[in-house]
Amino acid sequence: MNFFNRGKENEQQKDQEKGFLSRLKSGLSRTRKGFINKLSNLFTGYSTVNEDLFEELEELLIQADVGVKTTMELVEELQEEAREQKIKDPEKLFDIFQKKLMEILQENFEPLTLKEGLNIIMVVGVNGVGKTTTIAKLAQKYIEKGKKVMLGAGDTFRAGAIDQIQVWADRLNIRLIAHQEGSDAAAVAYDAVQAARSRNVDLLIFDTAGRLHTQKNLMEELKKVNRVIDREAQGAHTEVLLVVDATTGQNAISQANMFNQAVDVDGIALTKLDGTAKGGIVLAIKNEMGIPIKFIGVGEQAEDLQDFAPEDFVEALFAGEEIG
Repeated sequence: MNFFNRGKENEQQKDQEKGFLSRLKSGLSRTRKGFINKLSNLFTGYSTVNEDLFEELEELLIQADVGVKTTMELVEELQEEAREQKIKDPEKLFDIFQKKLMEILQENFEPLTLKEGLNIIMVVGVNGVGKTTTIAKLAQKYIEKGKKVMLGAGDTFRAGAIDQIQVWADRLNIRLIAHQEGSDAAAVAYDAVQAARSRNVDLLIFDTAGRLHTQKNLMEELKKVNRVIDREAQGAHTEVLLVVDATTGQNAISQANMFNQAVDVDGIALTKLDGTAKGGIVLAIKNEMGIPIKFIGVGEQAEDLQDFAPEDFVEALFAGEEIG
């Protein structure tokens, strides 16, 4: 590649990154207008740092789905910073607050990176969170990166689930491994891994039935599917990706706990962030679960499922606000 073409590629990459950031800002506009504007007004509304400010901040964070545990930790850390540095200016404290949010999101951050050879993503989550469309968007994302992608229809429980994912496979012109409705999902997993290996696939995305903790038979099935994939995927890179809906607030935490206990979740795809004014759930999930957020959904287009990048997220969240 000559220098001119390399420079052109770099320019295209920069334009793409600007486009992603623009979509992210647009997708987070409800959270920015709700949660972030209230935060900004809180800090600028006080002439000095005092206990009333901290009490209001605590209430605001809990209302924004940040969660009690994360809220208490954040407020206590801010109080300590204010004491140690003798901070009286609320706007200076706001700068520190934003930096602390960044620290929470950056800690142990791990983006999803495909390795050489076969990669397998087992996608889990309750019904209604956008699991199937997330799978389709993921497939398209990696197809556009030149990867050979295959899908596995492990949701043999819900009526129409196989047909739904087949539609996406046809649209994307990729192979789907599926059995009949009501089949053993673990058998589908076995066949899907074997097919992916024989066809030198880069990425197998395996769907699973949406389930709740009350459906013990389905949770046991999920564990079985996970065991089969682990056993048959020797030498492959495997990930369990949990899809949760940002608009469900603290329910997302209980869902993450439930699935993590069953199958050790490696990462989270947080969908429908554009549909909530309470974006604090991102902090709650990251801080309380310790599970990396790998993808966020900020719209209905394929491009709106984005790799989670803490710096970009905070920049988009506080667009128009100064981060000191």
